[in-house]
Amino acid sequence: MSQDIKEPVKEKYAEAALKVLGGEKGTCGPSGACGCDPITENLYDASQTSGLPEGAVLASLGCGNPTALADLHEGEVVLDLGSGGGIDVLLSAKRVGPSGKAYGLDMTDEMLALARANQAKAGATNVEFLKGEIENIPLPADAVDVIISNCVINLSADKGSVLKEAFRVLRPGGRFAVSDVVCRGEIPDAVRRSMELWVGCVAGALEEGEYRHLLRDVGFVDIDVEPTRVYAFEDARTVLAGAGLDVDVLAREVSGRVMGAFIRARKPT
Repeated sequence: MSQDIKEPVKEKYAEAALKVLGGEKGTCGPSGACGCDPITENLYDASQTSGLPEGAVLASLGCGNPTALADLHEGEVVLDLGSGGGIDVLLSAKRVGPSGKAYGLDMTDEMLALARANQAKAGATNVEFLKGEIENIPLPADAVDVIISNCVINLSADKGSVLKEAFRVLRPGGRFAVSDVVCRGEIPDAVRRSMELWVGCVAGALEEGEYRHLLRDVGFVDIDVEPTRVYAFEDARTVLAGAGLDVDVLAREVSGRVMGAFIRARKPT
């Protein structure tokens, strides 16, 4: 992640973590952390969150629920890229059981402190949170069975490196199963240039065809992009509001082009 993008992202996620540590919901909106879809805020049902620490639920800032969509099995090793407060890591740890393991990777000290506190409260012994960047994963090659991520890859300025690293650390036959924001068609330059919207997930979103192309380039097969929420005009207005842009004009241009999606791929055996 380039320094120009990395520092604002770290700042916003640190702010969100500190809010949660103070008992508040993490920051939403275009100037807040990624995710916070105004239509699909309730991404986790009560049966999933009932046994989790409140801090993990409050810090959920994703655009999907990869743990509900990824086919996790007992004994597998899972890595969550950009694990935040740890909700998806803790849910994954339950799914893979004591014979499996769930790693979380995050670059923000405040989020790591929150995640480790949540791990302790949950009593999760098959969990480990690592500090690092998703462009340079601090794990050896062929180390994990499944990679998940929740609305984080779009924040990177070097998505090719993220996907290369994901491919490297997956074992042969391993699965890539992430929720992310993607777009269909061109996004106006004013949106692409906006740092606030980059932190809020829209400006950095890959075009769907480019996402597929990058996955193929690094070696993935069985690539699938499944829309989970397509942003209509009013949704786009909500996302664009507060960024100092001509909201009415840009919302019409962005409407229907931005979507939350579940991206699946596999490393060949």
